[in-house]
Amino acid sequence: MDKAKALFFIALLPPLDIQDYVSDIKQHFAERYASKSALKSPPHITLQPPFEWLVEQVPVIEASLKAFATMRSPIPITLSGFSAFAPRVIYINVLKTPELLTLQKELMSCMEAELGIVDTVSKQRPFAPHMTVAFRDLTRQNFKAAWPEFQHRQLHFEFASSNLTLLIHDGKRWNIGSEFPFLL
Repeated sequence: MDKAKALFFIALLPPLDIQDYVSDIKQHFAERYASKSALKSPPHITLQPPFEWLVEQVPVIEASLKAFATMRSPIPITLSGFSAFAPRVIYINVLKTPELLTLQKELMSCMEAELGIVDTVSKQRPFAPHMTVAFRDLTRQNFKAAWPEFQHRQLHFEFASSNLTLLIHDGKRWNIGSEFPFLL
């Protein structure tokens, strides 16, 4: 019998007030530009892209992430304005700080070394931290309509990210599975 697998990814989530603000923007895209896909996950910055894993082996990932996070300090995050991967994705820009770039690189290395989790696409291009507000179901036509509205829109948040979050896909949307505090 096949063992059950699920999709997971690892991310940084902003504080709840910022999540609410970003969720309102996602809702705006759903209502005005018929782009609902971004509503299927909480606002986040992906560090380790989605991967398949045996459900019964989740404690192995959790132990690894707990050990990894325990050896880290909270990191400063700055959200600044909007950007795009034209012609289908609009996102909130996340500043590429040395702390964030180091955290992402070390996490990917840890996942590969300890668990054999490798994202080949991520290994071949530089990390571009972002918080997606519209993608996948945003048509080219709606991108052209939405981008002028957001291209110069002001947005600025600063916060300390104090834990890693493991998200799990339930077949319809991404849900928070567990969180791992940075303890240093």
